[in-house]
Amino acid sequence: MSGTAFERYAPFIQEYIYRKRWTDLREVQAEACSAILDTDDHVIIASGTASGKTEAAFFPILTTLYHHPSNSVGVLYIGPLKALINDQFERLSGLLEDSGIPVWPWHGDVSQSMKQRALKEAQGVLQITPESLEALLMLRPSEAARLFGDLRFVVIDEIHAFMGTDRGLQVLCLLSRLEKIVGCRPRRVGLSATLNDYEPALRYLAAGTDRRAQAVGIRHHGRTISLCADSFLLPHDPEEAEKVMAEYNSFLYDNCHDKKCLIFTNSRSNAEKVIADMKEIAHKRQEKDVFFVHHGSVSAALRQEAEAALRDREGPTVAAATLTLELGIDIGDLDSTIQIGAPYSCTSFVQRLGRSGRRSGKSQMMFLELLEPSERNVFEQLPWTLLRAIAIIQLYLEESWVEPFTLKPKPFSLLAHQTLSTLMTYGELSPPELARSVLLLPAFRETITQEEYRLILRYMIAEDYLQRVENGAIIVGIRGERITNHYSFYAVFQDEQAYHVQSKEGEIGTLDSCPTAGEVFVLAGRTWKTLDVDMERKIVYVAPVRNSRIPSWNGSGGHIHTKIVQRMKKALEEDVCYPYLTPRAQKVLEAARSLARKSGMLESSILPCGENSFYFCPWVGSKTMKTIKCLFSCGLKEPLQIYSVFGGDHYLQITSGFSGAEFFRRMAELSIDMDDPDMVLPEDQIPQVDKYDAMIPGELLRSAFLHNELDLESAIDILKDVETCS
Repeated sequence: MSGTAFERYAPFIQEYIYRKRWTDLREVQAEACSAILDTDDHVIIASGTASGKTEAAFFPILTTLYHHPSNSVGVLYIGPLKALINDQFERLSGLLEDSGIPVWPWHGDVSQSMKQRALKEAQGVLQITPESLEALLMLRPSEAARLFGDLRFVVIDEIHAFMGTDRGLQVLCLLSRLEKIVGCRPRRVGLSATLNDYEPALRYLAAGTDRRAQAVGIRHHGRTISLCADSFLLPHDPEEAEKVMAEYNSFLYDNCHDKKCLIFTNSRSNAEKVIADMKEIAHKRQEKDVFFVHHGSVSAALRQEAEAALRDREGPTVAAATLTLELGIDIGDLDSTIQIGAPYSCTSFVQRLGRSGRRSGKSQMMFLELLEPSERNVFEQLPWTLLRAIAIIQLYLEESWVEPFTLKPKPFSLLAHQTLSTLMTYGELSPPELARSVLLLPAFRETITQEEYRLILRYMIAEDYLQRVENGAIIVGIRGERITNHYSFYAVFQDEQAYHVQSKEGEIGTLDSCPTAGEVFVLAGRTWKTLDVDMERKIVYVAPVRNSRIPSWNGSGGHIHTKIVQRMKKALEEDVCYPYLTPRAQKVLEAARSLARKSGMLESSILPCGENSFYFCPWVGSKTMKTIKCLFSCGLKEPLQIYSVFGGDHYLQITSGFSGAEFFRRMAELSIDMDDPDMVLPEDQIPQVDKYDAMIPGELLRSAFLHNELDLESAIDILKDVETCS
């Protein structure tokens, strides 16, 4: 036993360690104990999966709380997923059973009675999502002040899931706003299993504070990795394709049905399809149904059932999941993981790989791809998911590389969001007070100029998102109230329309779109027929369908780092037989290499793939504005289709019409007359920023093109004013 750390822990933690029959503390736990108890620094605990990061953080934190009780909630735990919070709640409840320190979950699925008890007692550990913290600060600032008046620590779990995202910037804003409302300066502790570069994470953790940050953890972990990648190519002939499809499903079934196994997919619909097929095979073979589905549209009760089965059930258990089981939920020790297609990032790959072999030290992962034939153009004939899998595996094996953390240069949407939220907290603020409250938040302090903020405020006032009252103060306007009064406002990312699916058995889950009466669909691994729809309450009433053929789904697209794209190109250029490829997959790769060389796509920037349709090779430079500018220079006119490598099965398309991009367009048009003295910060508080050319048009183009909302003529007009492309 690492005596120094163990002896410093509170008595109830020592007793917990004895009950668990631990014979030693892990290195990361000893390091974290010293960093938390002996310094005043923020701390990042960056260690591998199943290395005891949670205990490394909470053992010393709870020890300080035990010896020096706080007068309010002492520890605020922020988790990216409700399921992760539920899992950590169970773990901490067992740890704190004899401590006298309560732990409270706080998110959308937690009852109001539980939240009222937490508010009344205001002690211990409170576990919350960013969205629920936003709602608490925005709607209950006085209760938040009492709840966190003596806050000592903030623990950010899976910190890599926040960094470089709008949601991560939202967390930084919320922590700064919390410190201002409450008047406290808590230390921050971040947890992650996938950090390679500590410096950006340290800067993120310490943003907006005057404390230094340090990192602890084992940087290199002994682990045996077993990888395999296989590809099934569907023939053109329907009968032959049916046979290959059956072979593919049987292969998948044989590699998972007798194991503790996670099957990762890149979309919810694919997870549903996989489990429906596996259940059908189990039924035909008269074997036990051990299959579950786990994703955000499945009801909380069914998700918890899947988690409990993986964690507690003896014998084989298989679950298909999206990113909901990618993060650190405790689901026990798995035999293997299977990835359908390929993840979109190396970070995701490392997380998913680490879900198996957590105790044995041997991680197994199989990549499985089903290729559909196409002869329309070179772009659609290449096996993009196989290339992406190879690129991600090679980057990990060759360089141990994961995506670096980068801040968004101009987070305008979050700026508008936090402006509305701040005004909801305080009711009304004078223009200088509003500027100080918002522009000095960590997300904007070094990125947004006063002139840019003045521009956005003018537009929001003109459109009634904000309103100026007689005394000159600013309040939330009528349109702003409609937005902030809806629960989706608490999230800075786009909220999906949710239709609740109910059968006689209870709630099954949710759908993003509303089915019509009589429509058949798959949810929670079963097939359902729509009986009726209550549009006002957004409830879909269904009945189970037996022996129904399940339709096929295509995978969804995603964003890929440039380095992965470049490695995909190298996989096409080099003549290497990767050892983890099966003979079948190697044959597919060789055919792809031959096709790429013959087409000239490895040297070209644009290839025609139909009338007014072009494929833009990503390795030449795939920034959206450069792509569009290049195509415009060719004199093309609408309709125009621009094929994208990302995802391999979708494209961006410029269409006529204009709707959702209007906000950004008007911001671009209104970039004049910004001399309003009321919007100016005091001289000593002016953020120092470098000039960032053409960011508003860039944001406009990015948003508009991705949502098919910008007509060609308007885009050309905007581009005429752009001198530099970033």
